[in-house]
Amino acid sequence: MRLTHIPTGTVVSMQNEKSQLQNRAAALRVLQSRLLLLKKEQEDAEKKAFAGDVKASWGDQMRSYVLNPYQMVKDLRTEHEVGNTSAVFDGEIDDFIDAGIRWRTDNRNADK
Repeated sequence: MRLTHIPTGTVVSMQNEKSQLQNRAAALRVLQSRLLLLKKEQEDAEKKAFAGDVKASWGDQMRSYVLNPYQMVKDLRTEHEVGNTSAVFDGEIDDFIDAGIRWRTDNRNADK
């Protein structure tokens, strides 16, 4: 049994079983798994292209969390600081988001 997926040109041949129906079912399973792998590779390539070249290192952190001897959360890009760490840990990060949007807008305007 030989199956061809026309849109991708993927070809699967199967001769392991005695009957043609069993060979066809096995070939369909193999074809499906190859198509899933192909789709996953394409999605990974799209994600990689979308992400760009990301090289994180020790100095590239965005936020600093200090819990002892005092409490503070500081965004190192925008210099925005909050003294209530519990609120930040509970999800109150709107101020950080706003500061990040302003920082990104300012950087884009400076590049033009």
